[in-house]
Amino acid sequence: MSYPPLNYSAGVKWSKNLTKDRLGTFNGGHYSDVNLGAVLFTHRIDNAEHVKLKVWSAPGLTKPTFEEAMQQKFRSAKKGDSFGPSWTNHWWKVTVSIPDYWKQYERVQFEFDPGCEAMIYTVDGTPLQGITGGYGGDRRVEYIIPQEAREQGTHEFVIESSCNGMFGVPWNGDTIQPPDMNRYFSLASADLVVPNMEAWGLLWDFQTLRELVDTLPGNTPLQNKALAVANEIMNVFDKGDPRSVGKARKLAEEVFGEGWEGKGAAIYDEGPQKVNVWGIGHCHIDSAWLWPYRVTQQKVARSWSTQVDLMERYPEHRFACSSAQQFKWLEQLYPPLFEKVKDKVLDGRFHPIGGSWVENDSNMPSGEALVRQFLFGQRYFETRFGKRCDTAWLPDSFGLTGALPQLIRGAGMNYFFTQKLSWNNINVFPHSTFNWVGIDGSQVLCHMTPVDTYTAQATVGDVNKGLTNHKNLESSDASLLVFGNGDGGGGPLAKMLENLRRIRAVTNNHRELPPVNMGHSVDEFFERVEKDSKEGKKLPNWKGELYLEFHRGTYTSHGSIKKGNRHSEILLRDVEQITTLASLYKHSKQDYLYPKDKIDESWEKVLLNQFHDVLPGSSIGMVYDDAEVLYEEVKKDGEALLEDAFSVLFPKSVPLTLSTRSKYMADSSKIVAYNTTFFPRWDIIKIPLAKAGSPLKSMVLQASDNGKEGYAIMHCADGGAVGELKHPSNALHAHLKPVSVYTNGSSHFVLRNGSVQLTISNGRITSLVDVKLNRELIAEGQTGGLVIFQDRPNYWDAWDVEIHHLETALPLEFSNVSVVSQGPLRAAVRAEVKYGQSTISVTISLDATAATVKEGSRSLFNFDAVVDWHQRHEFLKFELPLNIHSDNATYETQFGHVQRPTHKNTTWDIAKFEVCGHKYADLSEFGYGIAILSESKYGFSCRGNILAISLLRSATAPDAEQDQGEHHFSWAILPHEGHFLESDAPVAGYLYNSPLRVRCIPPGATDLVSALKSPFIVEGARNVFLETVKRGEYDSFDDTVNFEHKDATTTVVLRLYEAYGGHAQVKLVISKHLPVLHAFTTNLLEDEDEGLHILRTDGDGSNNSYGGSVSLSFRGFEVKTIKLVLGTLPSNPSHKKVSKRSSWVNVDQDQLLSL
Repeated sequence: MSYPPLNYSAGVKWSKNLTKDRLGTFNGGHYSDVNLGAVLFTHRIDNAEHVKLKVWSAPGLTKPTFEEAMQQKFRSAKKGDSFGPSWTNHWWKVTVSIPDYWKQYERVQFEFDPGCEAMIYTVDGTPLQGITGGYGGDRRVEYIIPQEAREQGTHEFVIESSCNGMFGVPWNGDTIQPPDMNRYFSLASADLVVPNMEAWGLLWDFQTLRELVDTLPGNTPLQNKALAVANEIMNVFDKGDPRSVGKARKLAEEVFGEGWEGKGAAIYDEGPQKVNVWGIGHCHIDSAWLWPYRVTQQKVARSWSTQVDLMERYPEHRFACSSAQQFKWLEQLYPPLFEKVKDKVLDGRFHPIGGSWVENDSNMPSGEALVRQFLFGQRYFETRFGKRCDTAWLPDSFGLTGALPQLIRGAGMNYFFTQKLSWNNINVFPHSTFNWVGIDGSQVLCHMTPVDTYTAQATVGDVNKGLTNHKNLESSDASLLVFGNGDGGGGPLAKMLENLRRIRAVTNNHRELPPVNMGHSVDEFFERVEKDSKEGKKLPNWKGELYLEFHRGTYTSHGSIKKGNRHSEILLRDVEQITTLASLYKHSKQDYLYPKDKIDESWEKVLLNQFHDVLPGSSIGMVYDDAEVLYEEVKKDGEALLEDAFSVLFPKSVPLTLSTRSKYMADSSKIVAYNTTFFPRWDIIKIPLAKAGSPLKSMVLQASDNGKEGYAIMHCADGGAVGELKHPSNALHAHLKPVSVYTNGSSHFVLRNGSVQLTISNGRITSLVDVKLNRELIAEGQTGGLVIFQDRPNYWDAWDVEIHHLETALPLEFSNVSVVSQGPLRAAVRAEVKYGQSTISVTISLDATAATVKEGSRSLFNFDAVVDWHQRHEFLKFELPLNIHSDNATYETQFGHVQRPTHKNTTWDIAKFEVCGHKYADLSEFGYGIAILSESKYGFSCRGNILAISLLRSATAPDAEQDQGEHHFSWAILPHEGHFLESDAPVAGYLYNSPLRVRCIPPGATDLVSALKSPFIVEGARNVFLETVKRGEYDSFDDTVNFEHKDATTTVVLRLYEAYGGHAQVKLVISKHLPVLHAFTTNLLEDEDEGLHILRTDGDGSNNSYGGSVSLSFRGFEVKTIKLVLGTLPSNPSHKKVSKRSSWVNVDQDQLLSL
């Protein structure tokens, strides 16, 4: 055909924008009776002849098992029935009769839409898939009837529906609002349907074409081609002509390629060999958030069963899933489904990831708690699936501590995935793929997906963003596409997998979109990046914490949960140390067993509550009801475990309390204290005078004003050992700095001793003086004390505190100040603040002891607060305007500290107006500094010279009653001579959070105190802290320790860290009571790494001269784990000298006698 000589037509020219707008009318909407939506289903029936429904509603908020539910009496039900209220569970028995002539169709489905979440089971209780009702983007209401059931003509199955949506039941539809506790849901659909699969294919074709049009830049060939084809599809489609669907789909092949659909998963084998975007299915399930833990357990089963089902239909589908806790829930509550998941794991298609117990908050858990997240997680994955994780995974945590890279590497992982910093509200994080270097210098290969979400919908826009939003393409051009509905669960949908196939088909023929691959793991993605970047050498570095410029209020929200976390961590540290010693010493109870299972159970509860929406205080009230119960259980069980262990170490002893019985405090009784820290210390303890015998009363140096209690001095000369009361003497008085309190009787109060002085005048702290240096520490013309701020975030109520809250400061004044303790051991005043509907009572005290035993250590001022809090959207802080100038303040973080700016030079500096700290925050200049110590608070700030600790918030969403009611908490002011790095602030913070375990030993009880020497002493450097003493993970705990048994291994594991940021050489001295055979360094998972030489001490001819020491070197902030293997050393009758090296001491092995 030749080009015609004449042309009388109007010609072809489109209006591109109008054509694009037309695409929105092809499915549903106003033209739903004539467009594609009208032909998506061939048949639909819901009559009683074909669909029989019976239901049983579980009482209250109970969550019966499948077996329990099946034993109940079911009643008839029908479509349109209403069920509720919120959070209740309803069980359905469903029988469908399938018309014989439906055998001709490709697929038959049961459509069940209860408007809420549900799960389908087989009649024998195996979960098959989840259901998400409603009409959102996460809608999943179809259940494909198995082929064998279609052949039989009938099919029976069971459904459990739960009266909550994917995001709970917010009372007004706004996701983060408190739940509506009386929501009812209607059964909108219970239909037997035949989907027109060809029409559904066209729907997915059209959707991909439309996404291409919307995503690609204007006027490119592919975009125009997609628009032209989509437009022609609309022209060709005719509701009344079934053949038009096939014609329309044929047109789509002009973009996707001829015969693309028949290739199925093999479509990924064609096209470019090297791809930019790696697709991985994922289902982020918050372990609790807008729903309680028990609902999460159901969400896990619903979501994961669906993914197992999708894997049968889409061979390329790979699913990454984190949180060992969720796997354990599945194992305990849904064993048949767990076995199906396990098969997929072993088949390499279902990928456990993350290596942690939960996707934890990373700001507030202690360093040891973060270790346990990985230890418990990796141990679970290894024992269930035979493999540990290689990639750490915290996509949604609200900022990431700079301690994490070292801990990730120590847990056997090299890679890390996150993305939350894409939520920054001030600065844009500059990298996508980079080396994250921690505070100690350890690095992990980190990827923050340029797609900026872990719940991508697998759209063309998502795939394209994986390349166009990548921030360092010069060094890496690969991106991870983490797709699937999440937060509330669900995971990938079939339409997402269909879309990705079409997108890949497009890129097999066009180059205007980055290619996406499927069928690989997250680990493979990182391995590719590692190789292409020459092991990270081509990548940028980011050093230190990954601070999230958002959700800064979570350091303070729900104060009781913060307190439960901190106190539980300290309790479990003490429990492990003391039960370890009891299991080894067994002086008075030979059958004592180390309670490993009980300790692990308590740890699992604490680790669960560290989930990144629980510990931060950003969940609904129901979650905190559950969390408080878990903390109470940990406290009860922990205290019971301590009592069992103390019954071994201190037979017949009881804890010293105001209710201690008189017989334990009689004339010949003894009061001792076990110091669970490894620092020597001086403490003031209280003794109930009414029950104390004369010898105990003689130890008292001060009585309380009401005469009920006496104050005495407890001295622990060593860490990890026993302390005893000090008799009043000239030597003791010389060690103390007697305290006093002065007042004019109304508005002026002074607390003072020989080192420090604090003045309260007219309700504010007007002076803080270092008496030794005669230095005023409060800035001239300023005062310190409590301050209230308006707290009205732009949206995320419990999460955020915005920078503009700082513009609304209102200083509060103490009133009704009175002296409650005169000295000389302790002086104290009590003050009140009444504000709004709240009452704040603060007892400010000063002791005659220094904060630590460091020479020149000052005494600290302690603030004990009891607050009856009833404010709404207000923020309570304590501030000190200091006569100190520094560009940076120092805050404790896990296994170290971090410095943050006090100025606003850049937007990066401005963003850190509220930050997280642990046991201390410090502002220092050359020669002097002041620290605020915290017992349970994590929010701090330092603006210029104003150092502050955040105390209470009062958000109303998602928990309408957040922080309402009574609170008890403490903080302290510690002045110190010398800069922070020369100070004792880290040690003081440690001691402040570690109460002594004070015991009463009654008359006649066996006195084993002299035998309880410190098991371990760290010598040579004050900057190395011994944090943890526990039994080894792989010991057997079925029998008591017997060092003569050669087949049984007994190990003790120690964790030490460098706390100040510098190198150190230390000697770890091991008590002669411990028969140590070998010593190793290990990783955090206690895999042995390097053998350590034990330098033995000379024996003394007795049976207790094992002991020895181990030399250890540390870099700044390094964490070391040491495993000591215990047993009986062989005797050596030849008296042979053993020399390890000419410069080492020769040791006579005969002098190493058995215990």
